[in-house]
This record gives sequence, structure tokens and C-alpha cells, in this order.
Amino acid sequence: MIEGNEEKKAVVEDGQVVFTPDTKADKADNAKKVEKKKDLSEIFTDLDGLLQKMEGEESLEKSFAIYEKAVALLKEANSSIDRIEKQVRILDGEEGK
Repeated sequence: MIEGNEEKKAVVEDGQVVFTPDTKADKADNAKKVEKKKDLSEIFTDLDGLLQKMEGEESLEKSFAIYEKAVALLKEANSSIDRIEKQVRILDGEEGK
């Protein structure tokens, strides 16, 4: 039973659906998922900026942090390219019919 205006989320535990309070962290995670994805040109611009930062950085720790951000951007770019490639294949298949 949900009391008042408290938000709940459904979670499956041991095969049972359990309703737990929806935390601020959960809401922040959901907001990140809804954020607009960057287009490829934005990703490449960000990567270029990170590369310039890394070239001038003397600290190994800071360089590694920049590297981690760059890897995340590369994964995002790869995902975007895969999605576009899939769309092109679909269009090519439809045009051949």
C-alpha cells in the first residue's frame, strides 16, 4: 500500500515484486538516461579538447582521469556510429524491394 505522496518503485527480489521508496539518486540516474545524446560532431569536439588537455598535463592521475572521459566518449561515438550504420542497412534493404 502506498501512503501519502511518497513515490515508490517496483523491484524484483527473489522472484517477488517489492515496492521501495524512489530515492533522489534513482531520480538522478533516470534524468541522466533521458538526457539528449550528443551528436558525433560534439563528441569529436569534446575528444579533441580532452586530447589537448592530456598533452599539457604532467600529473599521471589527472591524465588518467582525462583518459577515462575520452574512453567513455569513444564508446558513445561507437554506439552512435553503430546505430547510424544499422539505419543505413535498413534503408538499403527497403530500397532494394
